[in-house]
Amino acid sequence: MPACTVVVITYNDAARLPRAVRSVLRQSLRDLEVIISDDASTDGTPRVAAELMRADPRVRYLRREVNSGGCGAPRNDGLDAAAAPYVMFLDSDDELPRHACKSLLTEIERTGADFVSGQISRLYESSGRLKPYYPTLFARRRVVEGIREEPELFLDSFSTNKLYDVRFLRDNLLRFPEDIHYEDHVFATELYALARRFAVVPWVVYHWHRARGGTSISLSIKDMDNVRHRVVAARLSDDILREHGAADLVPARQYRFLRQDLRVYLNPLPTMDRVWVKEFAAVVRLYLEEIAPEVFDRVGPMDRVCCRLILDDRVDDLRIAAGSLTGAGAPPRAAVQVGGRTYWGTTATPGMDITDLRLAELPYSATRLRHEVTEIGQDGDRVRMTVHTYDPFGVLPVEWKAFLRVGGEKVPISPQPSGECAYVSEIVFTPRGRCEPRIGFTRVADGHTTTDRLLVDPAMKPIELPGGTVKAEGYAAYLCVRAVSARSLLRRIRRRLLKRLSTPKLKLRVYKALIKVVPPRRDLALFEADVGKGYTGSPRAIYEELRRSGLPIEAVWSVARGRGNFPPDVRLVRRGSWAYVWTMARAGYWVDSHGFPLDYPKPRRTRYLQTWHGQGIKSIGFDAPDLRGDFDGPRAQWRRAVARWDALVSPSAEFSRCFLPSNGYTGRVYRCGTPRCDALVRGACADGVRERLEIPPGKKVLLYAPTYRDRAKGSGRSVRVDLELMARELADEWVLILRTHPVERYKPPERLRHFVRPAGSYPEINDLMLASDALLTDYSSVMCDYALTGKPMLFFIDDWDDYRLSERGVYHDLPSIAPGPCVTTTADLVAALRDLPAVHAAHAGRYAAFRELWCADERGDASARIVADFFTAGAR
Repeated sequence: MPACTVVVITYNDAARLPRAVRSVLRQSLRDLEVIISDDASTDGTPRVAAELMRADPRVRYLRREVNSGGCGAPRNDGLDAAAAPYVMFLDSDDELPRHACKSLLTEIERTGADFVSGQISRLYESSGRLKPYYPTLFARRRVVEGIREEPELFLDSFSTNKLYDVRFLRDNLLRFPEDIHYEDHVFATELYALARRFAVVPWVVYHWHRARGGTSISLSIKDMDNVRHRVVAARLSDDILREHGAADLVPARQYRFLRQDLRVYLNPLPTMDRVWVKEFAAVVRLYLEEIAPEVFDRVGPMDRVCCRLILDDRVDDLRIAAGSLTGAGAPPRAAVQVGGRTYWGTTATPGMDITDLRLAELPYSATRLRHEVTEIGQDGDRVRMTVHTYDPFGVLPVEWKAFLRVGGEKVPISPQPSGECAYVSEIVFTPRGRCEPRIGFTRVADGHTTTDRLLVDPAMKPIELPGGTVKAEGYAAYLCVRAVSARSLLRRIRRRLLKRLSTPKLKLRVYKALIKVVPPRRDLALFEADVGKGYTGSPRAIYEELRRSGLPIEAVWSVARGRGNFPPDVRLVRRGSWAYVWTMARAGYWVDSHGFPLDYPKPRRTRYLQTWHGQGIKSIGFDAPDLRGDFDGPRAQWRRAVARWDALVSPSAEFSRCFLPSNGYTGRVYRCGTPRCDALVRGACADGVRERLEIPPGKKVLLYAPTYRDRAKGSGRSVRVDLELMARELADEWVLILRTHPVERYKPPERLRHFVRPAGSYPEINDLMLASDALLTDYSSVMCDYALTGKPMLFFIDDWDDYRLSERGVYHDLPSIAPGPCVTTTADLVAALRDLPAVHAAHAGRYAAFRELWCADERGDASARIVADFFTAGAR
């Protein structure tokens, strides 16, 4: 008897069936059987199945005489034939990851659960990208003692991401309905109603293929019968819960319908014609009328608005509202503000409340205007269009300037007041390359600009022009320009040729040859900060001091992309380019804060000043996760890189104690403070920081600067505080500046922009520190620099044990030395901020000791002293 049976259902899918079956046969669990359950296919499926059986005796084939019209019957056939004590289901157009069966089998045997459920990921075949489905449901490994413990799991109504105890299914006569689509919704509901305990695992156990032009039932949403079947499945699921004495769970199951099932149709609804939308609303309305009001309160504001419009049979408004559900979320044409609440439309109607979106409270640069293209056509090589602009929240000032941005070009426009909407614009533009045209309104008083995309009719016919194709894109139908295919092909060919001629290996080989024959220029210095990402930190401070000193040294800055925030008179070179290779070979001085390309040896007579980018409690160098492993390659590479340094800036004795041995550095050390901290010592804040970030007068500023997590770089998981809770509790008094680490990727939701000001790309963190009233961080080195301001610090360390023991590792016990409270919940953080003066005073002793440990050498003259020694010594 095999340990596991995998039932692969199929119908007229001979081409993809072998891929699905082989994904099972390649499982790390070898003791299994595959049952191909064929729903009377009329293509070559029987032949393909026969070949699979000949190739592997673990494959069996079942075939129905007549097609059942759904997935329930072939799944039941496979379940009846299963010889193993455990069973999984697989669709013929999908696959199982290699360890799916073994890992789920281990878990069900370990826990004694009735079934185990794992993460399902959509695999987009056009790009190969995997996207987890409701990842929060599978965030942690656990055993659930019945669905009442976690009714949110009704969102997981798949039958294919689970391993089942066959005896449990047979004893409870659990089978799939055979007369409807979405039978897995009904099956899953009864499964949850009957299961006393089940397990959830966080790893991916099923790859759900999403092919362009696919024919699966879940993609046939234009078919009105598809809608009817989904509604029938929802009603049957509700009835099953009631029959099993779980009527109290019906609202949780209906919430799943509103959040997931209904959205399947609402997302593309703007692309449907009015007749379809009218019929759809009629089909869905009867079921929505059965749902209690409190269930609607659980879904998002715009989902709730769409439900209200369906119930009121307002089809035209429904098409407009549905366009706000996807993409960037188009704003409404009109909104009403009454009693501190904001409502979609022209009246304050129950069910139309969108206050929680906070659209009426956004800073001007993030505010939302609605631009609708009502007429569009070709005018020679240009596009001519009429655009109606709506200002639903009344944010446009008295004086403004407007423009259309097309790629890198701004086309001035002259919107005229209109009674039908706010403004009407007649616009003519030339399409260029690949872009999404946006209309912008610049406020004359302060120069802040708000821009938004242009909405068009989803049925708009593409306009082919020499400069590009102008067309509608996405469910919300935004105007976009896409490059002409022939030009695009030539551009791709050119890029590929350049890539072949500019490989990193070739550049390194040329560089090594150059430094043997070309002497360095004693009057040329190459500067780089944060691997070319900005004009900041100690390299910036040294560069500006070098210019003030008048030394005859030409400086070139490395830049990763664009001019960004570099001064206009700074000479730039693209990092990694041939010009960069040449500059590295020719420069007599290198100055940076992280590290020039590791494999590039320093020219023999070039002097390298390493300023490093921070100090603090985190492990570094050979003690850090990426180097502490016993792998000779990376460790030897880093040793060679460190050996290039001629001088190192050390902010403190404590930095030297930890940093020098952990990096194996034995060269010259400057102990005269940190160049980047000179501005903090002097309190030299750039003008207009609060105005640039649109912080209202009278609001206090909290700078939140978390560090990244080594095992989750770019995931956004470093932002660990509950920003929603903080906004609810503190937005009346505080504004939070969010400064994520450069390797992090996190974009705060639009509904939080009234409270959160994202500043990950702000050019200079010193300005943010000086403009803030307090710092919130975790383990970031920013704490050491911030101590120079004397202002309060708070530490959110909910993952302290994980961070110090298994993540990064630390040199200091932060809770015992922190110059402010260490909290692990957002509620405690809010409480500390509300009593901040007293909390700060209570940590005065620790603050003084912390500052003495890290900042004792800071006098505000580090840049001048280092420039006077390093560059003049080099000249000698």
